[in-house]
Amino acid sequence: MVDRLSTQVLYALTGIVLANLLSQDDFGIVGAVLVFQAFASLIVDSGFSYALLQRQRPTRLDYSSVLWFNMFAAAVLYIILYLMAPMIAAWFQNDARIVPLSRVMFLSLIVNASMIVQTNRLMKAMDVRMVAVSNFIGLALGGVAGIWSALAGYGAWAIVWQTLVMAVCKAVVLWTSTRWRPLARFSLSSLKSFLGIGSRMMFTSFLNTVFLNIYSFFIGNRVGMASLGYYTQADRWSKMGVTSITQVLTSTFVPALASVQDDPERFRRMASKMSRFTAYLMFPALIGLMVMARPIFHTLFGDKWDASIILFQLLLFRGLFTVAVSLYNNFLLALGHSKTIVRLEVLRDGTALGALALTFPYMAITLPDNPVYGITILLWGQVAASFVTWAFSFYATVKAVGATVWSFASDMLPYFAQTAVIVPFMYAASLLVELAWLKLLVEVLVGALLYFGVNKVLGSRIQQEVFGYLRGGKIAA
Repeated sequence: MVDRLSTQVLYALTGIVLANLLSQDDFGIVGAVLVFQAFASLIVDSGFSYALLQRQRPTRLDYSSVLWFNMFAAAVLYIILYLMAPMIAAWFQNDARIVPLSRVMFLSLIVNASMIVQTNRLMKAMDVRMVAVSNFIGLALGGVAGIWSALAGYGAWAIVWQTLVMAVCKAVVLWTSTRWRPLARFSLSSLKSFLGIGSRMMFTSFLNTVFLNIYSFFIGNRVGMASLGYYTQADRWSKMGVTSITQVLTSTFVPALASVQDDPERFRRMASKMSRFTAYLMFPALIGLMVMARPIFHTLFGDKWDASIILFQLLLFRGLFTVAVSLYNNFLLALGHSKTIVRLEVLRDGTALGALALTFPYMAITLPDNPVYGITILLWGQVAASFVTWAFSFYATVKAVGATVWSFASDMLPYFAQTAVIVPFMYAASLLVELAWLKLLVEVLVGALLYFGVNKVLGSRIQQEVFGYLRGGKIAA
């Protein structure tokens, strides 16, 4: 959490500056390239990082074999994407600017591939200190490079240089701060031993990547770069909340749960506590951001990105279900139920594609005062699809963990109820002031004081343990 908070602050500061310096078209171009980069990154990893986390005692040869595979896959994919650059530009309304920009941007694939195993090893040992340091340094120096490039008038290239510098700095920190070095050996049998979970998790991640990126793919083709820029900006800022919480769950919960996978009773206790912690964090963070969306955007950007506000709110709404499903997937992965995860991901993508098909004819609709009207319809469909996926994931996880429906629901419901009661007070208090930054400040203060206060009065054990841990204590298993 400390890692994600510190890095997201830097990410936000850089993003604020770039959002004010660059145009909607600039963000749209980069958003188009990132669609392909997301799929390439997935293939480079091939699900092996999940398999390494799930395995109780991976060997040095296991880590080395995965590293060499990642590097080889990244190099091959870079060559393929380099040659495909003109075709990518053709899909996005023949925007020739995409060709040189994508060829440079895709270099980050190779750099990122070099640090997957290093990061994985530290996460496996639950020693995240240097991961946090590398993220902080990478974001800081990458942000400097991006802002300088934007001020110098490089447009969309500012985000490219930011991405490359950030990746290189993170890799340098990780490799120079850890003593682990790979063996000059590659074991095909070692790699094959990961194929069971690895291949299923890769397929799962592929479906997840489709779920997250297919919208940019069609928005850029159907509506244009400016509208894609509005969507990209909303997606970027909504992910600061959704992805941060999801990464906390994945990086810390799976190793802990995997260590007690053979003790059903203790596993259920840990899963219950993790559910309560997730709810304690997720509901006030994401619902609070939805309520504060307009003063946030007006404080940071003026009215330049107003069209992104409703998209930001809908993406956060969908994010509630995304985080919950991610939590359930962690429980299933720790228990080795990767087949169930694959089935659930197929269900999620099936419902998402069904909703996309239903809303596709309306995607390109714009109004004089609303250039993203069609995209709003698209996202409402995705919210509905995400709810269906959550319901099935919830039921499957209850069965796998051996809990009851009520016990699972009761871990989360109190924190949702508290947030739902507090939100109207936040909004009502903001009506007393006019300035955007003052509205934001009032909403944050009222929301935080009421939420912490209510949990204090109700004697929330999760809140007690979180604050105790931050003061240097320990959390009981």
